[in-house]
Amino acid sequence: MAKSQPKRTEIPAGVEIATQWSWRLLVIAAAGFVGIWLLRYFSEITVPIAVAILGTALTVGAVDWLEKKGLPRIAATASVVLSMLAGLFGMLALVGSQLATQVSDLKSNVVEGIDQIQDWAKTGPLNLTDTQIQDWIDRAKSSITNSDTSIFTTASNVGTTLTHLVAGFFIALFASFFFLYEGERIWSWVVALFPKAARDKVHSSGQTAWASLTAFVRATIFVALVDAMGIAFGAWVLGVPLTFAIGVLVFLGAFIPIVGALASGMVAVLVALVAQGPVVALIMLAVVIAVQQIESHVLQPFLMGKLVAVHPLAIILAIAAGIAVAGIVGALIAVPLAACLNGVVKHLVNDAQPYQDEPEPDPA
Repeated sequence: MAKSQPKRTEIPAGVEIATQWSWRLLVIAAAGFVGIWLLRYFSEITVPIAVAILGTALTVGAVDWLEKKGLPRIAATASVVLSMLAGLFGMLALVGSQLATQVSDLKSNVVEGIDQIQDWAKTGPLNLTDTQIQDWIDRAKSSITNSDTSIFTTASNVGTTLTHLVAGFFIALFASFFFLYEGERIWSWVVALFPKAARDKVHSSGQTAWASLTAFVRATIFVALVDAMGIAFGAWVLGVPLTFAIGVLVFLGAFIPIVGALASGMVAVLVALVAQGPVVALIMLAVVIAVQQIESHVLQPFLMGKLVAVHPLAIILAIAAGIAVAGIVGALIAVPLAACLNGVVKHLVNDAQPYQDEPEPDPA
């Protein structure tokens, strides 16, 4: 006689399925939270490594090309890294030179602008007296004088930040060198950490992510150059000072898609407002918006292509999440990470075997 199955409490199927999904999602969310916390806790290491990976994706093609031309890999790597450093410090030197030659004129324009604001406050609708204006100035001075402790605290924080930046620069520099020199060996070591059954999938997913990241970074460099040249050229035509410095700032800001070039372009509008008044500032604003529209509707869709195609809504959400997690650095890394995840998910879905039910046992 067949043994009867033990009775169990009746639970609706929908509730049971929802419960199973819920605890699994909670475990995934907890693991993700711990992972993000670890990345933030070790940010002095993880952020330079992320920057080094982006730099490697940009320049590994040059190292491979030099190696094909007969140059030893280590010499090719050293040449590319030194060229990157020369370009970086050369750009900073040009920006510093322009700031040194034009900042005095900009100061004069700022002082003149403040005088105009004071005149407007006296003769305009506010109709303030000299005594009232001076009282406001004295209050501002008093606030600054009474905040010595906060100023010292801020200075200490700035010093700590500069120390981290210097340390992070050297970590990124050395990491970039070794990623370029023996990146395949490092990746093989990472793949070997996974179980044997999963290594093929991990390796192919890594190759897909790397292809997506390389395409994304190279396309972003071109887009950033177009943004910087367009806005800097507009500033030069309008006679706005600090043109090269504005171009460099826009170039760096354009690495955050959609919002970066627009936000950094506002600096050009502000400089135009201070230096040449509201009319030129409005024209400069129109130039920034025009360049941004060309980027969003022409360059980004054309250059990114199907390989790293990420919906604009996904880009905005990724940037917002990156800012919430790690500020500006998070916004910089979020979109490349989303592009890599998009490529890997597509690869795994396309490579997955269709699901088949197991055959039922033969009753005979």
